[in-house]
Amino acid sequence: MLLKVNSMQPEQDIIRQAAEAIRRGRLVAFPTETVYGLGADALNPEAVDRIFAAKERPSCDPIIVHIARVEDLCIVARDLPPQTYVLSRHFWPGPLTLILPRAEMLSARVTAGLDTVAVRMPDHPVALALIRAAETPIAAPSANLFGHVSPTTARHVIDDLGERVDLILDGGPTRIGVESTVLDLSGEEPVILRPGGTNREALSPIMGEITLNVSARQRGGEKLGFASPGLMERHYSPRAELTLFRGAEWKMLTAMRARIHECLATGKEVGLLVASEDRVVFDGYPVIIEDLGPRDNLDPIAARLFAAMRALDEQGVKVILVRGFGTAGLGLAIEDRLTRAAGGRVVEIH
Repeated sequence: MLLKVNSMQPEQDIIRQAAEAIRRGRLVAFPTETVYGLGADALNPEAVDRIFAAKERPSCDPIIVHIARVEDLCIVARDLPPQTYVLSRHFWPGPLTLILPRAEMLSARVTAGLDTVAVRMPDHPVALALIRAAETPIAAPSANLFGHVSPTTARHVIDDLGERVDLILDGGPTRIGVESTVLDLSGEEPVILRPGGTNREALSPIMGEITLNVSARQRGGEKLGFASPGLMERHYSPRAELTLFRGAEWKMLTAMRARIHECLATGKEVGLLVASEDRVVFDGYPVIIEDLGPRDNLDPIAARLFAAMRALDEQGVKVILVRGFGTAGLGLAIEDRLTRAAGGRVVEIH
């Protein structure tokens, strides 16, 4: 069932209906400021199992738990590091997920068998209203098939999951478009495991220098899960074969033009993900272009990224070529998503 909901002032009758579905162990897809989430009662192991089944998600990949009040941290986490409260004051609600020691009452199914839990407070009126009305923390990964491009509209959820979801709340396109930053506070030093909507530059004045470690290493060997969601080497991937180009601006675009010729010579239809200023470079080429926006404004680029990948897939391209946007600010999250979407197909231009 699809229900349209006002993204700024969600209708209470719709929220009550969705909250009742959560309490009954059903799956509800809902908008957050980052991407659409596939939600279930985090304290109901059977409901959490339905998330894994619907997404075809491996059990080694943990799920983020969403709360609506800082006071509810004690339900899902324990032995909270002092930085937890400093960070929550500055960045919650918002696109920052914290890795904390897991509370005993929270099923290890949510955390992929780990003794830590990923938890955040979303910055979206619909998401917050739903969590409050359900009166339980909500486990919610992205509402798409595992490994596929993340959903930033309700239509994307329908395209991937269809009737596997009991209820979809359509609150329009999401604002940020890439997932939350995951910051691990469970060790001796804070570590960013997944760059996202909260920039490292915003965290540094509060936390000092923060290590970045986005490797796909599992904790505890093969028996336990990844330290964070979003660490698979191939993830966020369109159906088309995506290649990421990185390097000096003009050399990078020139290399993309050369690759276009190679692809067209073998009969492969090509799609491009580029900045607005790049379009002139590809004038006259028989390719499909998705304009992500001005290269110096990364907010709209991040917001459009996943939708543009899906648009190229829908138009039947076999190859997607995308330029890099650097690693400053939100560029680090964009770079991470594109690198994983490419699954190793990265061309470095020197």
